[in-house]
Amino acid sequence: MKFFDAVKTCFVKYTNFSDRASRSEFWYFVLFTLIIDFILMFLDPMIAGVPFEEYSDPFAPLSRVFFIATFIPQLSVLVRRLHDVNRSPWWMFPFPVLLLCGFFYHFGETPDGLHLFFGPLSLLSLPFLVLLIFWCCQRGNEEENNFGPNPLSKE
Repeated sequence: MKFFDAVKTCFVKYTNFSDRASRSEFWYFVLFTLIIDFILMFLDPMIAGVPFEEYSDPFAPLSRVFFIATFIPQLSVLVRRLHDVNRSPWWMFPFPVLLLCGFFYHFGETPDGLHLFFGPLSLLSLPFLVLLIFWCCQRGNEEENNFGPNPLSKE
């Protein structure tokens, strides 16, 4: 699958959480979002009229709009990618939950006992991230699996 075909497919199938996505579809869409995020990182300060080095708005307007527009397609293509390697999408949920624990550890107002609990718990997100990246890099099942036919098969 080519770059623009993958991006188009991800936006067209943004509500499809049941099929399979090939490696190229997934990684081209990740590349697309990274490129646009990088560009927006420079455009947001220009629109605000602030030098890049001094801009520190964590809720930059263009970046937030892009995030909102691509969140569901990103989630959808990740679920379909996990389906392609015959994995349940439930494997991706510990990562954001544990990452939120890290967020609360660093920025949240928590009682002292919970504060000490959230820090080490957030470190558990790293193995899940490595596991998700490993599965997303794997070749999908050649034959039909529990989640449908091979997305690369010529039917």
